[in-house]
Amino acid sequence: MLKILVRWFLLASALLLVTQLYPAVEVRSFGSALVAALVLGLLNAVVRPVLVVLTLPVTVITLGLFLFVINALMFYFAASLLEGLQVPTFTAALIGSLIYSVCGVIIDAALEALFERR
Repeated sequence: MLKILVRWFLLASALLLVTQLYPAVEVRSFGSALVAALVLGLLNAVVRPVLVVLTLPVTVITLGLFLFVINALMFYFAASLLEGLQVPTFTAALIGSLIYSVCGVIIDAALEALFERR
């Protein structure tokens, strides 16, 4: 349970880092980042697998590059649902989701190493 909470807070912080690295993506506050990280997590757990299966032929043809488009769609859709997360264009969603994904991979690797020691 602690690992999930720490991951949630770190992913919310990663959203704030995205706003610093790419100013087109805006997050109003840390509270908004927490809600956005939760919504992104839920969308990635529920909607993303369905989209991946439905777009499998396109994903195979593009050698997996279409998965970046699906990630950007999830990021853009989360921004349309929330007031505290602003993403003006699909290009901003694509770049923001790439930065957020890299941060997520780093966070997951660090947490795995940290909680593996116990």
